[in-house]
Amino acid sequence: MKLQQSTLLGLYATLELARADGGQRSAAEIAEKFNVSLNHLAKVLRTLVRAGLLQAVRGVGGGYRFLGNAKRTTLMDVIELFEPVSIEGFENHARAHPTDVESGLAIALVEISEMMQATLRSITIRTMLKMMNPDSTTA
Repeated sequence: MKLQQSTLLGLYATLELARADGGQRSAAEIAEKFNVSLNHLAKVLRTLVRAGLLQAVRGVGGGYRFLGNAKRTTLMDVIELFEPVSIEGFENHARAHPTDVESGLAIALVEISEMMQATLRSITIRTMLKMMNPDSTTA
């Protein structure tokens, strides 16, 4: 699975802000940390704000803070804001009367896609925070 740059930035920003434990970070700080364009990151942050995962704090000392529920928000919740998760394109090659090889491969690919989606739906932001900092008892 290859994720688009916006999707990766959405995941990075969400995880970075979730681990701030209610604190906020400026877009510039996040862009610098992940060495990404501030303009591109700003678009991603707006999407996350509209989805209710982040809050934008305006003014001097403003920035962004995580608003989502880390115990319930999953990787899939963030990914789906930026792109569909499926095996796009394969179905475009299917013919009206597929061969047994095409049918078999389609079944396998659908199963793989379903397993991937189930896994992404099972990994919460809280789980990711624990994976990032296994010694921490918070989050």
